This record gives sequence, C-alpha cells and structure tokens, in this order.
Amino acid sequence: MTVSRSTLVAPMPRPGDRVRLVSPASFPSRELLAETAAVLESWGLVVEVGAHALDRWGYMAGRDEDRLADLDDAFRDPGVRAVIATRGGAGAYRIADDIDFDAVRADPKPVVGFSDITALHLALWHHCGLAGIHGYLAGARSSAATRRLLMTGEPTVLHRDPRAMTVAAEVPGSATGDLVGGNLGTVAHAVGAGLPSLAGTILFLEAERTIGLGQIDRQLTQLIRSGALRGVRGVALGRFPGFEDYTDRGWTLVDVFEDRLGSLGVPVLGGIDVGHGPDPLSLPLGPAATLDTDAGTLTVGPAVG
Repeated sequence: MTVSRSTLVAPMPRPGDRVRLVSPASFPSRELLAETAAVLESWGLVVEVGAHALDRWGYMAGRDEDRLADLDDAFRDPGVRAVIATRGGAGAYRIADDIDFDAVRADPKPVVGFSDITALHLALWHHCGLAGIHGYLAGARSSAATRRLLMTGEPTVLHRDPRAMTVAAEVPGSATGDLVGGNLGTVAHAVGAGLPSLAGTILFLEAERTIGLGQIDRQLTQLIRSGALRGVRGVALGRFPGFEDYTDRGWTLVDVFEDRLGSLGVPVLGGIDVGHGPDPLSLPLGPAATLDTDAGTLTVGPAVG
C-alpha cells in the first residue's frame, strides 16, 4: 500500500538513535517511566527524558507552558528521531494547537501515544499531515506491535476479532482513505476547537466506559450534528472496554452504534483490537488505509519511512 499524498511520513528511527520521552498530558509514575525507557532501550534506542516529564500540576504533568516546551524541544532537536508520550490522561488538548508546527514540518518525527494524546495526533495531522502511532508500550504484545510500526516501516493489517462485541455493529462494504481518529471523547471534544476535516477519511474510534451508554451517544451525536462526519468514507471500531456486559433499559453499545453510525451510509468494521485495556495492538494514524468488512481487515500504510 502506498502512503497518501497528504501524509507526511517521518524517517524511521534506527538502533542508536535518540528518542525523547515527554508527558504532554498527565504525569506517569517513576516506575512506569523507567519501564517505558527500558523497553525502548531494549530496541537499541537511546532514551532521553523531557525536563518536565515528572512534573505535577493538578492532574497534569506540569503547567501548560512546561509540557509544551518539552514537546517543542523534542521536535526542534535534530538528533531526536521519535517523540514518545509517557501516558495519556488529561491536558494534551490544552497545548495541541500551540505546537511549533514549523519545526515539525522542517524535521518530522513520529509521535507515539494514545488516549488523550489523540489531541496531538489530530493537531499534527491537521497542520502538518504528520503520521503518528496510536501506540502503547506496556505488555509484550503491545510493545512488539509498537516496535514494528516504529522501526520497520511496513504496512499494517489488522484483522477483526470475531469475539469483540463491536463486530455486531458492522455495516458491510469497503472504503479507502487516510486513517484518522483515536479516542472517541477526544475527537468529539475537538469539535469547534481544532478538529480537522474528516472528509475523505476512514475514522478510527475507541473508548473505555467511564459512565453509561449516554457517554458514547452524546459524543457520536455531537460529531454527527456538527457536520464533522460529513464525507467520512468508513468507520473502524477499536476496543470499548467496560461495555461488554453493560445494558441500559434494553440497549447495549451495539444498539448505540447501529442507531448513530448506521445513519452515515458508510461501511463500519468492528473488532479492531486497538485501544484501552490490557496489551492492545497499535495502529498508524494518518496514512492511507483500506477497510474491508468481507475480509474483516483494516490495512494501513506505514507511519515511518
């Protein structure tokens, strides 16, 4: 699969290259930071830690200006070849539009992260067309998937998990387009606050349950009523942990998806094993992708080259 012309693909990090750990959202524990560094070092990478990666300001890793400074420092340093978020949480949305996008365009490098880091992926794709990795480093399966996306430059084929409840929300068909998205709540909350046009894209969505079905219903409805989903070519559904056995007055998560996404008139592929929960797979964001419900696959171009 070729990469979309609109996508900026960063050079592939190689053993011996420096990578930078930053905390654009919430702060990690020292133990998590050390574990993440150890995984990256086992791949032959030289790990650096942003100056404010362990800072604390409420639920965030330091003040906005400090988290942004760490991010921009990583993008401006020509020796840094990848930017790795220590965790998600909250706060990336506060700094996403203030990134030094000129530095990103001048020396693109992939960003690895998910959950609230979706805000960075959206902003970097909107302003620069930069491909990133919806990735995770905790757990052998997750770290292996992320390493492959970051350090091989190969296309990715994700197969539908027939055991996943979202498989029942399928709308048959196939579609091609740049793969964009991530955490559903972060995407929905970007409406009116920097959400890029999703026309011509395949939209990937995942979320974990924090409250009831209304959480998902409201976020999907916001995207629909705002016009943000106008022109979307297909939807790929990742993990939605916490909803597996959850019902609300006879409805399940599948009913919400059928009611909301079914009105779009585009293919919907469920069962993509990416998102929250233990040991998920990883996914490129930004490159051209093909969704095929007959084959049960989501095929995505490389995030690095």
